[in-house]
Amino acid sequence: MRRKTNGRRDSPTYKAMRKLDLKPVEAPKQLSSYFKREKKLLLVMSVSAIIFDGGLSFVPILQGKMIDTIVLHKDFTTVLQTAATYMAAVIIIQGARVGKRFFVRRFANKTGAAMRMMVYNNIMHRDLASLKDEKMGDLLTKAIGDVDISVEGMRKCTTEFFDTGVLMLSYLITLFVQDWKLSLPAVMFIPLSMYIAHLLKQVVTKTSRNAREELSKVTGSTYAMVQDTLLIRTDSLEAETLRSYQKHLDVLQKEATKATILETSMEPLYKAIASIGMVFVLYYGGKNVINGQWTIGSYSAYMTLLVALAVKASKASKLFNSFQKAKVSFARVKPYLDSYQTEDETIRHNVESPLSLSVENLSFTYPKGNKPVIHDISFHAEQGQIIGITGEVATGKTTLGMALEGLYPYQGSIRLGGVELSAFTGFERGTMISYQGHQSELLSESIKENITLGKEGDVTEVLHDVCFDKDLQTMEQGADTLVGSGGVRLSGGQAARISLARALWRHSPLVILDDPFASVDRITEDAIIQNLRLHYRSSLILLISHRLAIFPKTDLVLMLEGNGTAMSGTHQEMLRENADYRDMYTLQMGGAK
Repeated sequence: MRRKTNGRRDSPTYKAMRKLDLKPVEAPKQLSSYFKREKKLLLVMSVSAIIFDGGLSFVPILQGKMIDTIVLHKDFTTVLQTAATYMAAVIIIQGARVGKRFFVRRFANKTGAAMRMMVYNNIMHRDLASLKDEKMGDLLTKAIGDVDISVEGMRKCTTEFFDTGVLMLSYLITLFVQDWKLSLPAVMFIPLSMYIAHLLKQVVTKTSRNAREELSKVTGSTYAMVQDTLLIRTDSLEAETLRSYQKHLDVLQKEATKATILETSMEPLYKAIASIGMVFVLYYGGKNVINGQWTIGSYSAYMTLLVALAVKASKASKLFNSFQKAKVSFARVKPYLDSYQTEDETIRHNVESPLSLSVENLSFTYPKGNKPVIHDISFHAEQGQIIGITGEVATGKTTLGMALEGLYPYQGSIRLGGVELSAFTGFERGTMISYQGHQSELLSESIKENITLGKEGDVTEVLHDVCFDKDLQTMEQGADTLVGSGGVRLSGGQAARISLARALWRHSPLVILDDPFASVDRITEDAIIQNLRLHYRSSLILLISHRLAIFPKTDLVLMLEGNGTAMSGTHQEMLRENADYRDMYTLQMGGAK
């Protein structure tokens, strides 16, 4: 008895999505959306941060008092009590710092995971027609690098809001309480350094954007080199490719250097400007000590606070630059941040049995195309039939297969089991339709894993159906043999048959096979067709191929024309009525009809 499997998706991807337990959220309009989403976590973090940052201003004061107890020759008990108070304050404040950092990092990790899942979910659910317009390098840079920069910018803003904003306010209050007349000229240069940083934000934004765009180009070039390694080597294009790659690297280095200089190297300048006010403190603060208005401990505490304030002011200036970088990256990745939703694994539509496929006036045009690739195609097929689809090069055979699988948007009607294809959820389409592309998409896993995709089940029968059992006998590990990256350890025919086995293994109601026999011999092709007839009568099989030797064994032939239309009929009808089909078949069969 032939084994049937259900379509439940238990792949690692879906398990990981459930494990993250991400709550559905609206598509974010601003970076602030993520702060609002984690407001409870940020509230706890804020309490810890206020204790830490607010308490830091007391540390220099307590340190100054300890110095005074020593300088003024206080008794040992007083010195010990002062030191104990100082140590207790430090322990409490640093404990709050640990809590603050823990919650900030947790916020960043959760936000990063949510953003990556949204990007992944968006890419997975976009129609392939729109994805074809994306440059791989730019897509990878957005999905990985820009998400990281956005999250890091949010983390820094969250941290520096307290470590810079709250702390600077605390320092300022403490300084003005101690001596407001001296504090006025001492701190007046700090706003100037921050204003200079604000003026440079547009320059930082521009250089950051240029650097990200150049990184996308380098990533794309790297991906292309890996993908086209064989072509580059066989055509001796190594030197030319490396020269082109070096040009991209040179431009990236130039733009990245500009961005880095503006982001980090200006910090010493900001710090120097903010520190000019210390000249007043050195002079007038020293006079206060000499006149007895300040103790040495008070003077030490005041200088410590002022130096820390100048440092924090330069950090605030740097924060402006980091935030601009985050805004640039967020703008790049924002179109991929759709709402996250766990996939609905329920069957909502009842299809007719036996299954039928009715296609009426089907058309498809690429988003940036000027004319339809396929136009006004109509045909009808029933469960148990094998439908042959052919046509000359570039007549839309693969496009038709993807449209019938639901991977492309379409005009017209595709009714599967009486239900319009566009009405099915992604899960429903996945349970009802199996698709084999004309390229063998193999994972770097075992033969069995490439067929079952992580589900449980035996693959012996389906390997026999695709005539792979003899190949398996030459492999010591059998179905557990690793295929290598992209199936590099297999021949082209073996890789194609493993891909075919994956499409057949679930016995889906509709099976779409795009050029499955391009890399197999005629005898193997005939054997596989016979097995399809014997063992897959519960499926409707659409067979896209430019090899017509097996078409006499199909129930219906669909011939695509150069203008995107199609003519259908039995093999014999097509020989009589379609001159292009007759010429193709006669040529391939050596004159036989």
